[in-house]
Amino acid sequence: MPRYLDTKHRVVTAFQRRVANPLARLLPGQILLETTGRVSGLPRTTPVGGRRTGDAFWLVSEYGEASQYVRNIQADPRVRVRVGGRWHTGTAHLLPDDDALARLKSLPRFNSAAVRTFGSRLLTVRIDLDGPGER
Repeated sequence: MPRYLDTKHRVVTAFQRRVANPLARLLPGQILLETTGRVSGLPRTTPVGGRRTGDAFWLVSEYGEASQYVRNIQADPRVRVRVGGRWHTGTAHLLPDDDALARLKSLPRFNSAAVRTFGSRLLTVRIDLDGPGER
């Protein structure tokens, strides 16, 4: 990764981890993705932007396989997503062959603009939802 992208990734990730994500988790309408920590085995909750379409939830990771939640998905694809205040279990699939920029056009504008602005290695993620329930 070029040095400026590495620096950008570290700065944006630090801001998200320490400021943006803790605040976003408190918002009742915020979509949350819960993965299982690949080392700790503990639930890890990350605010995300995306859209439910039928029995699937779509999102684009701004840092691809460098994102912690993507690395957790690689270790265990079973996840939960909170959409509209309800938790849904599902299985996440990483789609490196999907056109992430085109996918962003079908997702909520504000989040898509942020992902395009701050992201450097976009990766589409599709979560096939089982339905509401606990993991």
